[in-house]
Amino acid sequence: MTTGIASATPTEADYLTNQRQVAQLLTQLNQVVLDKPRVVKLALSCVLAGGHLLLQDLPGMGKTTLAQGLAQLLGLTFNRVQFTNDMLPADILGMNIYDQAKLGFEFRKGPIFTQLLLADEINRSSPKTQSALLEAMEERQVSQDGQTYRLPKPFFVIATQNPMQQAGVYPLPESQLDRFLMCLSLGYPSPAAERALLQGQDRRELLASLDAVLDTEAVLLAQQGVQQVYVADVVLDYLQRLVAKTRISQEYHGLSPRGVLSLQRAAQAYAYVSGHQEVSPEDIQAVFAAVADHRLGQRFIPTHAVSGQAALSIAQRIMAEVSVII
Repeated sequence: MTTGIASATPTEADYLTNQRQVAQLLTQLNQVVLDKPRVVKLALSCVLAGGHLLLQDLPGMGKTTLAQGLAQLLGLTFNRVQFTNDMLPADILGMNIYDQAKLGFEFRKGPIFTQLLLADEINRSSPKTQSALLEAMEERQVSQDGQTYRLPKPFFVIATQNPMQQAGVYPLPESQLDRFLMCLSLGYPSPAAERALLQGQDRRELLASLDAVLDTEAVLLAQQGVQQVYVADVVLDYLQRLVAKTRISQEYHGLSPRGVLSLQRAAQAYAYVSGHQEVSPEDIQAVFAAVADHRLGQRFIPTHAVSGQAALSIAQRIMAEVSVII
């Protein structure tokens, strides 16, 4: 599939066509990941914003299914790496190997050289291995032995992590968490969705049957379209009031300027996925917790660990205290 506008400046009609394709992708993804329309929409918004996504939940909740479904429908090259405690940075980035025929070393690229990398159970690897992703996620490049290698465009990391209460996991440091535009949790399915899973087609078979809705060109166009979504001054005022509220508490550290830019970009992407031409306060509210909580020090606790009733997150408490209009 191709949009056929690679060499031309995108027009408003191109963006509208692209938004319809994005809506079609969203519909198909919701048929694979059942009963989670909010999380699915946020995940797609994160990718189209050019950000990396962290999915944290108990094993078996559908995190990998969501990541693979996104890769399949976006039409991007895809690699999956299962992180373990004995993994080394070279297992992800690649390494220099001596080539006897050429009498010299040749760089063999690792699985990170793809458009969409699924870092499965990222917190089961050591901090040294986790840190191997930092440059790639921020600079879209890999440096090895004094040489720099550019990663494909677009490049995304979708990582999954298990709760810290489980054995054999290492906490992600703040610098690593900050590289993720959004952090999401799927949670348990509803009884109706669970019955559909029991009676329906196997998720692996369903994933294999999906055809790409977008391609590299269309994803890059969507990223351009996200940047074109208008943000009015009154909406920026609301965004800044939320951010200011994060910075006056002794309970948590406030959002950094990078976090503020991430919040704006995520809201623009959410509006774009919704088919809108400008950001509303509702778009800010829709993405605020996903963008802010993991940056404010919120640690994931499975819902069942608090008697089935999830407490309000830091971001949700802040939104309840900040008025949209003053």
